[in-house]
Amino acid sequence: MVGRWLDHRVVFFGGKGGVGKTTSATAFAMLASRDNRRVLLVSTDPAHSTADILETPLGPEPTRVDGRMWAMEIDADREAEAYIDRVRHNLMEVTPVRLRDEMERQMELARVSPGAEEAALFDRFADLVVGLGGDYDMLVFDTAPIGHTLRLLSLPELLQAWVDGLLEKRRTVRNLNAMWRHMTDGGGPDETPEDPVEAVLLERRRKFYRVRRLLLTPGEAVFVFVLTAERLPILETRKAITLLSKSAIPVGGLVINRLLPDDVCEHPFFAARRDRQELYLAEIDRTFPDVPKVRLPLLDRDVVGRESLDRIVDVLSSAAV
Repeated sequence: MVGRWLDHRVVFFGGKGGVGKTTSATAFAMLASRDNRRVLLVSTDPAHSTADILETPLGPEPTRVDGRMWAMEIDADREAEAYIDRVRHNLMEVTPVRLRDEMERQMELARVSPGAEEAALFDRFADLVVGLGGDYDMLVFDTAPIGHTLRLLSLPELLQAWVDGLLEKRRTVRNLNAMWRHMTDGGGPDETPEDPVEAVLLERRRKFYRVRRLLLTPGEAVFVFVLTAERLPILETRKAITLLSKSAIPVGGLVINRLLPDDVCEHPFFAARRDRQELYLAEIDRTFPDVPKVRLPLLDRDVVGRESLDRIVDVLSSAAV
């Protein structure tokens, strides 16, 4: 089943906070790189524990960490600042001098507006996806908690519709201006100057379209949910899968993490925990009957460094055949 994930170009690992998304995503990226793929592991989780697990400093640009594997951590605040600065630069070139003060004021408001971080993260995500195939064979995303990730994945459709509306308004204004010039110059040559704003919007629409097409094309992208055998992660995963199904984004499987071993039941406390775990595993099977599942054990130490990661890679590898 994990072998099917290896056939995709973009693999998202998501789930409730604290269930082991980073561990699972990192181990899978290592597995894919050892299967002769050039892999970029991208963390969009504000916690940014990827560097801690790999024991390697990471930043906003790819760093080679393991053979054919690279990793990076995207800082949402930094991306939002850079995104607003790019928009400001583009607008400055086409905004009349008399309107620039107002434009600057609007840009400052945009820095603190709701959704600025999501838009900036999506812009970086879109650049990575559009550039896929240049330096890497596969992108593996260690995402933020579920709600944030679902908003991010819904942006291609929303932004494409927003850009379409802006383009329609720009073209309406341009046509009206052309008609006015035609009337006032006595019917001279109809020369409509190029619209730099429209050129920017068209480029962004093409980018959004390519991202949306990749997310919806079978075999291109897949979402893997990580959860533990506990009530709240099960409920949150069920809601998320329902929302993803409405967006037609495929769910490739579940990683059920931190499972107690069978022989842990000698102490009454662990016996009770093991019994409760079995009840939740049965609930997971009932709730997600058609979703493939991989079980990861609770290790006897923190998952930090290559040795402990290799233990997770071995389990994933055995599920890939």
